Amino acid sequence: MIGLIQRVTHASVSVDNQVCGAIDRGLLLLLAVEPQDQPSNAEHLLEKILNYRVFADAEGKMNRSLRDIQGGLLIVSQFTLAANTKKGLRPSFTSAATPGHAEALYKHFASRAKTVHSDTQCGIFAADMQVSLCNDGPVTFTLQV
Repeated sequence: MIGLIQRVTHASVSVDNQVCGAIDRGLLLLLAVEPQDQPSNAEHLLEKILNYRVFADAEGKMNRSLRDIQGGLLIVSQFTLAANTKKGLRPSFTSAATPGHAEALYKHFASRAKTVHSDTQCGIFAADMQVSLCNDGPVTFTLQV
């Protein structure tokens, strides 16, 4: 699994001009599923994201996690993160999971996130989504498990 996290002051995701998920201070997660991924990968990535220290402490150092600040988590499916871009001028998506496998793991990830982190919102899998955010810093990290 590939997760691209962005520290945000606020973020939202809309489908057909209707907001389906929004958070204030927290993390926007763009999530891609690869063919070999299993539920254990989702569990590991979720724990990493919730505990990854990207928020400032009293001294201004990145020592606080999403859990520490009780921030929001907005999860958006993003299969293009799994693209192979090494050759040519067009991305290949052979390294992304099939839609059925990806949807099942995305839903598993989202369900677990909502269970263990109450301030969790989600986009809609495979929908044409518009994502708005204010990247705080900017701070962006790619996490893989």
